[in-house]
Amino acid sequence: MAKRRDRRESLVYHAKPKPGKIEVVPTKKYNSQRDLAIAYSPGVAIPCQEIEQDPINVYKYTNKSNLVAVISNGTAVLGLGDIGPDASKPVMEGKALLFKIFADIDVFDIEIDEKDPDKFISVVKSISTTFGGINLEDIKAPEAFKIERELINDLDIPVMHDDQHGTAIISAAALLNALELVNKKIEDVKLVVSGAGAAAIACTKLYISFGAKLENIVMTDSKGVINQSRSGLSDEKKLFITKRKINSLEEAMKNSDVFIGLSMANILSEKMLASMSKDPIVFAMANPDPEIDYNTAMTVRDDIIFATGRSDLPNQVNNVLGFPFIFRGALDVRATKINEEMKKAAVIALAELAKKPVPEQVNIAYDETKLLFGKDYIIPKPFDPRLISEIPPAVAKAAMESGVAQEPISDWDKYTQVLEERLGNNQKLIRIIHRRARKAKNKKLVFAEADHMDVLKAAQICFEEGIAKPILLGGKKIIEELMESLEFNEDIEIIDPKDKINKERIEEYSLILFKKLRRKGKTLDDVKRLLRGRDYFGAMMVENGDADCMLSGYSKSYPSVFVPLIRSIGKAENVQKVAATNLMITRKGPLFCSDTSLNINPTHKEIARITVDTARVVKRLGIDPVIAILSYSNFGSSDSDEAKKVSEAVEILHRDHPELIVDGPIQSDFALNREMLKNRFPFSILNGRKVNTLIFPNLDSANVTYKIIKELDRSVSVGPILIGLNQPIHILQLGASVDEIVNMAAISVIDANERKIKK
Repeated sequence: MAKRRDRRESLVYHAKPKPGKIEVVPTKKYNSQRDLAIAYSPGVAIPCQEIEQDPINVYKYTNKSNLVAVISNGTAVLGLGDIGPDASKPVMEGKALLFKIFADIDVFDIEIDEKDPDKFISVVKSISTTFGGINLEDIKAPEAFKIERELINDLDIPVMHDDQHGTAIISAAALLNALELVNKKIEDVKLVVSGAGAAAIACTKLYISFGAKLENIVMTDSKGVINQSRSGLSDEKKLFITKRKINSLEEAMKNSDVFIGLSMANILSEKMLASMSKDPIVFAMANPDPEIDYNTAMTVRDDIIFATGRSDLPNQVNNVLGFPFIFRGALDVRATKINEEMKKAAVIALAELAKKPVPEQVNIAYDETKLLFGKDYIIPKPFDPRLISEIPPAVAKAAMESGVAQEPISDWDKYTQVLEERLGNNQKLIRIIHRRARKAKNKKLVFAEADHMDVLKAAQICFEEGIAKPILLGGKKIIEELMESLEFNEDIEIIDPKDKINKERIEEYSLILFKKLRRKGKTLDDVKRLLRGRDYFGAMMVENGDADCMLSGYSKSYPSVFVPLIRSIGKAENVQKVAATNLMITRKGPLFCSDTSLNINPTHKEIARITVDTARVVKRLGIDPVIAILSYSNFGSSDSDEAKKVSEAVEILHRDHPELIVDGPIQSDFALNREMLKNRFPFSILNGRKVNTLIFPNLDSANVTYKIIKELDRSVSVGPILIGLNQPIHILQLGASVDEIVNMAAISVIDANERKIKK
């Protein structure tokens, strides 16, 4: 049933609401007739003439400088084989998606119905003028070698077959660091390479460029060791003929130092692993199952450094660490090719990045106390936000130094800033939030309105993704019918507070709630009636420890949910005002907005408190808060009561919380535009920093702003995240989407887990 559901979910994902995963979005205005006349006829003739006079202008007036073609004939699709160009298109669209979200590179995927390498090359060459770079993908060997080689030679734009070089670059970085940890030199170690396809050959060639000796390398394929007794070898394989008299992988493994696996699952036995030299390095990169099981390897050798292609194990060799950033650097200097110097620069940059202190955001994403360079951390993690500011500059510099850059960079600080701005167009933080929730392991989450289809869909996703263990409140018959329609046939707890079967729970919870409300005019019978309502009942489940967290508010107004919660749960210790913040995932990065839901016109002391509490939430998500307290005035330019209120709040924060990076009052455009701030208010502590947290002077401005951002910027909104309630309970926006509910479920689980850790 699960496989059937997974199949359906994948097909629905790719088919709706629009078929496919990518689209073309205009980058210029097109609202007026004048706009259209400039965009097309007659105005478009002018840039055409400029390009005709000087072809280099094509980079100035078109998107060529940021456009890559992902090209395949579908002859070697990972895990699927030769499935043809049409069937490979979802994979190529997926590659396009990764280029965009990791490095802000636009992509057209192009599937070519041609297996003849010469004809394929001819087609690619004829269309290449459209693009600033070409990423070849999923083309079988040995044709892939010829195709890439001839295109690199004949074209004046970067060309790379990622299946070959992506794995080579990432694994080379990992290998250099692993050798450093075990104090071995690459020129001395004995390497065994299992597999002789495009990736294996590219990996081995790159290792040789870093000093590995050909005489120390043994390569095997499906027929055994590539040695002098073999005939019919391709030119690429002939390079790796060993003179040693060995015929099997088992023989090759004896006293070897390094195993590089790019072959098939379970080909490396325990006996072979045991026969390796001291401090062996094993990169078992077959997917989805490595050449030897991780736990088995750890049992056989306690001195091993182990890497795989899997995300659930340490040291993942993931191509996404390389290709987006390599092309980013190549495009930004208009390189004519991606040469060996650029690939090696990427290797060194990746290796060095793994040795630097890891941002807290990455530690949080991987549920680590502190990631440190060592046996279980030899290459950076895919979620590391520093990749885009470290790898492209290294590649760009190498392109310049090797003479293939046509547009050199002079201001590297500015370039780094531009790269960091590009990072804002993806949803890495959402993926980090979901990952952290999964790491919390089966937290029980009450969905208070589970008899609504979207809420139940979100509960199903949370269950299947391991984000939370749902508890469903509502009419049992309705919920069961909806679950049947969703094929959500799991053993999930369903509770209807109005059902007589829950009488004992009502009695138990009423004693807890009565203690809270007996001085507020409520009798025990009143409390029992309140507990027939889902919000009171769910809140008491959390209060009593029968659940870890709760979500409500999908079908009700915010106040109608908040009042029962504040009455039954109350504020956390030392909290004067409960507030709410919304996390907006904008094109320029994450932006927290407070208070978006509760405090209509907070005092200066309350604004200061809301700021401190919001900063705590921001830090909890692994981000260092840089806070602007907003107003219609800038730094005391107005004497109005509203402006003074903000100034007084800032004074409190500067005096009592000097650890916070916060300033104001400031207008929103100055807070978000670093150039404007630098030119007009260079004295501000915000100068040179990217503001990621906005504190508003009143509820009107906060609520209106975050909703405008959400609708106009197509931003993902996570929230409102309640700050200061005594339990991990959160309220959804009325009519929240399935994705918004899932995101808030993850936030609720993280909140519950953090509170448990603190206890």
